[in-house]
Amino acid sequence: MIASKATQKLSSIASSWPVDPFRPNIQLKNFLISLSAHPKLTSEAVQAAQLLRDNAIQRKYALSTKTLQPASMPRHYERLVEGYERSARGAGRPWWKVFFGVWK
Repeated sequence: MIASKATQKLSSIASSWPVDPFRPNIQLKNFLISLSAHPKLTSEAVQAAQLLRDNAIQRKYALSTKTLQPASMPRHYERLVEGYERSARGAGRPWWKVFFGVWK
């Protein structure tokens, strides 16, 4: 891959990268943009960034139901994702729900 093509491709990948609401001062998008200006940019680095953006590894190595819903806490990962999404919106649980372990 020609260096300018790699730079263009990595810049387009960086522009489509989602913003991390929890770390506004540290964004992977900024790193990828600065990496695209590196003189020794390789096609492997561009391909790795593209695979990360497209969740290729997650599709290739899908997690089983036993992993996503362990017998001891079947809703653990659902609650984790729900809490992450609520935090990103700025909504939190009242202290008494945290204290008593109430999820809804």
